[in-house]
Amino acid sequence: MDVKLSTAVRQAMAVAFIAELDADTNPAYLEFYTGTKPAGPGTAVTDQVLLGTATCSATSATATAGVVTFNGITQDAAADASGTVTWARAHDGAGVPHTDYDVTNSAGDGAIKVNTTTIVAGGPIAVTSFTVTMPGA
Repeated sequence: MDVKLSTAVRQAMAVAFIAELDADTNPAYLEFYTGTKPAGPGTAVTDQVLLGTATCSATSATATAGVVTFNGITQDAAADASGTVTWARAHDGAGVPHTDYDVTNSAGDGAIKVNTTTIVAGGPIAVTSFTVTMPGA
C-alpha cells in the first residue's frame, strides 16, 4: 500500500509523538541493546543485552514538516555491559516503551547514530544524532 500524507498531517503526527514521550515529569530515555530488534515496543526483550541508557532533554525533540529532531541527549557515561549496539528502545519518563529504532555509527543510516557501535562496559554511549521522519512523505 502506498499512502501519501500531507505535510500538515505528518506534522500533527510528529507533535503528538513528542507529546507522548514528554508527557511525564521525568524525561524520556533510550535503552541500547545488542542482538535482534524485537517485533515492536510491546514485545519483551529476551536474550538481548542492555548495554546502557541515555536520557533525553526535558523537551525531548522538535518537529518541522513531520520530521522529529531530538534535542541534546545526555550520554551514558558508564555503559552497563560490553557488546555491539544494534537497536534502541525509547521510553517516556514513566518507563512506558514507545518505539524501537535501528542504531548505527555516525556514518550509517540508523535513526539513532552513536559515536561507536562497539560499546565497552564502563565506557560512554554518546548519541550523535536522532531524527525520525513520520511516514507518508
